[in-house]
Amino acid sequence: MRVFTVDSFTDRPFRGNPAGVCLLDAPADEEWMLAVAAEMRHSETAFVHGDGDGPRSLRWFTPAVEVALCGHATLATAHVLYSLGASGRLEFATKSGILATERTDDGLIIMDFPAAPPQEAEPPAGLAEALGVAPVWCGRSRFDVLVEVDSADAVRAVAPDLRRLAEVDTRGVIVTARGDGGADYVSRFFAPRVGVDEDPVTGSAHCALAPYWSAKLGRDALLGRQVSARGGEVRTTVRGDRVELAGRAVTVWSGELHA
Repeated sequence: MRVFTVDSFTDRPFRGNPAGVCLLDAPADEEWMLAVAAEMRHSETAFVHGDGDGPRSLRWFTPAVEVALCGHATLATAHVLYSLGASGRLEFATKSGILATERTDDGLIIMDFPAAPPQEAEPPAGLAEALGVAPVWCGRSRFDVLVEVDSADAVRAVAPDLRRLAEVDTRGVIVTARGDGGADYVSRFFAPRVGVDEDPVTGSAHCALAPYWSAKLGRDALLGRQVSARGGEVRTTVRGDRVELAGRAVTVWSGELHA
């Protein structure tokens, strides 16, 4: 079966967030998919099955666990399918419900995801020490802890104690601040608890970031920049209880899986 590595949320190779995409010939065993994801060694690998007659099945695995939502691997999957001749609206049946994508004439892929606005909460024990920075605000979304700090430079400077951060009871930790350099907000995403020390560009985290910053800035359409080493940008639009995430993607390599 065919496998791909796609760099998501970028228009240049070796930027953005790499994801594996595996086009399944038939539904696959969960243990096998986890083994493939560990072999691919991306933060997430997507496994898609179906011919488009109804929503395709889509699942995502880190090298350690299955996750319920992954934006950049969904973008990568849609990019592969469009590159192979799919057109129009694509629908995917996932553990987070039906997700949909569309592609504009200039190649921008727009994903329709459920919003996950964070609710204010006390910082989990040990979080500030693990991050090495004091939160201005802390909340919890469906999946993650979101921490606002006082500047974009503070986000860039975060050097977490990953062992201690992995002890925090959450999928991941989003660190964010008001943006600079043309971005409305900046962020980084750490998820050592699920085997991802730092994710370069995290689509699902923007399901929390977009409604959070939309409420603070008073605008529905925003540009988020993830300031990891690879970096990338996500255009977000809040529409009620949904968030549109828009970005580009580039196929880096493809091949055949023989196992």
